[in-house]
Amino acid sequence: MTDFAKPPFDTKLQDRIPGQTNAMTPLPDHGEESYEGSGRLEGKTALITGGDSGIGRAVAIGFAREGADIAISFLPEEEEDAQKTKHWIEKAGRKALLLPGDLKSRETCKSIIDKTMETFGKLDVLVNNAAFQVERLALEDISEDEWDDTFATNIGATFRLTRHAVPHMKRGASIIHTISVNADSPKPRLLAYSATKAAIQNFSGGLAQLLGEKGIRSNTVAPGPIWTPLIPATMHGDHVHVFGEDTPLGRPGQPVELIAPYVMLASDEASYISGATIAVTGGTPVI
Repeated sequence: MTDFAKPPFDTKLQDRIPGQTNAMTPLPDHGEESYEGSGRLEGKTALITGGDSGIGRAVAIGFAREGADIAISFLPEEEEDAQKTKHWIEKAGRKALLLPGDLKSRETCKSIIDKTMETFGKLDVLVNNAAFQVERLALEDISEDEWDDTFATNIGATFRLTRHAVPHMKRGASIIHTISVNADSPKPRLLAYSATKAAIQNFSGGLAQLLGEKGIRSNTVAPGPIWTPLIPATMHGDHVHVFGEDTPLGRPGQPVELIAPYVMLASDEASYISGATIAVTGGTPVI
């Protein structure tokens, strides 16, 4: 399916971050009715942060239909969305583990890994996907706390989760980090967010070299504009209603369109891919 919605979008802005899926118009497509698996991740266990909605939900659905059991972490207030993701994982015949908690907490990061191991006994794929952003028009609009929270959630949690996960991962394991086209082309309205995404890309490249001798791979996926709850919850109305219009394809991507690169990087087919970035940008080049 390629006939996805194009802007302008008449969707309500949301006043709570990271936002709710069911309040969006049009609703995002996570592959609920369209993605079909083929056993490429059979027998694997994956942990996906921010797995309640958006890209995380799509990846969870895709991984489950490819044969993986899934743990997802999410903010406690996003329980409703998380339960819907759990439904789709279990409908695919796989096990689902829900892990509420705030990734800014060092203790939460460790606990999430520990609980995943207690439940499944192994961890084959870690997807560092959870992120925080707020669109600001001026530097002085970014508070000290907001700057710190953005870095703690985006790059701080990525480091801590990876650090706790690696001792449990065996040869052939895969770590996938969600970055953004903004890592290479920073957006002035997303100053803190863009800086963290560049940091994660750098971290992944170094990590790929550091973990090479262990046979553990580290890669990044760099989405362009993707239609997720974070958009109406964190961006100004003038941007939300025309979101993705400036891409060569003239629209934002849908979360389902991100499943393919994550599945590929998680699978054994990508055994020699490490330190790479896969861009999914609707035609905007990433150099």
